[in-house]
Amino acid sequence: MAARAPVATGRLMLGFRKWYYNLCGFNKLGLMRDDTIIEDADVKEALRRLPERVYNDRMFRIKRALDLSMKQQILPKEQWTKYEEEDFYLTPYLEEVIRERNEKEEWMKK
Repeated sequence: MAARAPVATGRLMLGFRKWYYNLCGFNKLGLMRDDTIIEDADVKEALRRLPERVYNDRMFRIKRALDLSMKQQILPKEQWTKYEEEDFYLTPYLEEVIRERNEKEEWMKK
């Protein structure tokens, strides 16, 4: 029984993540999770480092979401962003920027 507990817990957590992902609502506008990150200095630097195609895709999704929001509409269900298709495109760049900033701060202390 103890060997099966982690599997059940993992499936339960995956179900909870999917439920919460759909509850947030940004997927109904065609946005991805990384599109909703508040832009501070680190995020702006990470955005600057994105490949042009990825940046343009992000801007399209944001503009489409703003348009839908102003019209008080959502996308058809088949166009919603699905949890399984979520691509954390900004996260690796953001982690790199934060790591570099922390490293720079450490050097400035010395």
